[in-house]
Order: sequence, then C-alpha cells, then structure tokens
Amino acid sequence: MAGKMQFSFKRYEKKYMLTPEQFARMLAGMKNNMRADEFGRYTICNIYYDTDDFQLIRASLKKPVYKEKLRMRSYGVPDSRDKVFVELKKKYDSVVYKRRTVMAAADAVSYIHNGIAPEREDQICREIDWFMHSYHPTPKVYIAYDRAAFAGVENSELRITFDTNLRWRDSELDLRAGDYGETLLSQDHILMEIKIPGATPVWLAHLLSEIGAFHTSFSKYGTWYTQNILGRSLPKSIGKEVLACA
Repeated sequence: MAGKMQFSFKRYEKKYMLTPEQFARMLAGMKNNMRADEFGRYTICNIYYDTDDFQLIRASLKKPVYKEKLRMRSYGVPDSRDKVFVELKKKYDSVVYKRRTVMAAADAVSYIHNGIAPEREDQICREIDWFMHSYHPTPKVYIAYDRAAFAGVENSELRITFDTNLRWRDSELDLRAGDYGETLLSQDHILMEIKIPGATPVWLAHLLSEIGAFHTSFSKYGTWYTQNILGRSLPKSIGKEVLACA
C-alpha cells in the first residue's frame, strides 16, 4: 500500500462519533457522492511516541494553537521487510499537516528506537531527526483499528473514513508483533473522520445535519492516555472526561 500513498498532506480533519444507526444513515446518504477508495477496508496499526513524562500529549490536551506528534504506522501487520510509515503530524490553527517517510519495518525500528539512520535520508527524515533530538521520545502505546475509507466522486481529495474496533496495548511495542490489544472504545461507537482541503460540500453539510452528527474533538492517543495514565479509575466509555483534541 505504501507505494500508492501520499507523503505530504495539508487539510482540515473533522471528527464525529456516530451510533450504529447514524452510521447506517450516513452510508445510505452519501452513496451517490462517495465511493469506496482503492484500498476499501483495512487495518491501521500505530505506535505513538512521547517523552518519559508524556510532554507531547499533555500539551495537546490543552488545545494549543500548534501541536505535533510522532508515530509509526503500517497497514496490516508487517514483517521486517514490509514497508511502514514514520510520520510527523502537526496541527496549526485547525489545519493538519502530515509529513511521512517510508522504509522497511526493521529499518524503521532501528531508526526510531535505536537511532540508526536509514541508508537514504530525505527531507522528512531530517525533520524527524530534529524532532527526535528535541524531545528524545520513546514508544508509549500501540493503537490499531479497522477502517472503511471512501473518496469523493467529484473531488477525490474529499475523504470520509469510519474506524471501528479500536484497541491498544502498552507492551510489545512493535508493529510486527500483531494487531491484538484491549478495547479502547465500545463497539457501539464509530469514529468518522472527514478530511478535506477546503470547505465542506453543501450536500455533506446537509447530510450531517439530517443524521444529527456533530463535530467533536477526539484523539485516540489522548483517550488512551486519559483512561490509562491520568485516570485509571475512569470508566472506559465516551464522555467529556475522555474527549481530547485531535
């Protein structure tokens, strides 16, 4: 999958938490304007990195104008030779910027975990090097989920994704170790993300209003941190106490 995907993004990303009923209505309402993207349904696996005192996610939860994070991502469980992405994701004034480079899983682990530079460094690697030098992050959590993705019929840059079966683990922090983990969200919550470079199309705005879907701030990593590091006694359910900035 890596060879067909973009390596640099600038777009708006809006998140919505849907019920199964809203999800069904959303799929029915968008069928004339959206089509399943070339990858269809797949599993996304991530390792999130942070400082020893969780500086990055603590700053993010304060909803600053600017924030950034580092993660390693694969589509499905890779072996050592399969390609994975190392990504810097930044958000400034509601606009999301994503920069990522691709390399074999074994090389990515050597690079990010052990500080061994890849044979061929690009500009994004140099940006990652700066990030690593500034924060000295280490792997904190693995988060995976199953995704159904759709692209706009008239505007392929419009993407709508639906994530289910969110799961995590804080051991075996290696993408090659499998996609198992504990539940992050209950099955009756479906995370929808709308990704678009500009304004929301009129038809989509009307559809969101019709099904009663409202934009929310939600972070998978932020939710895990709030549930398992800050609030070990919190119930693992959606609520104001676990909603975090994207």
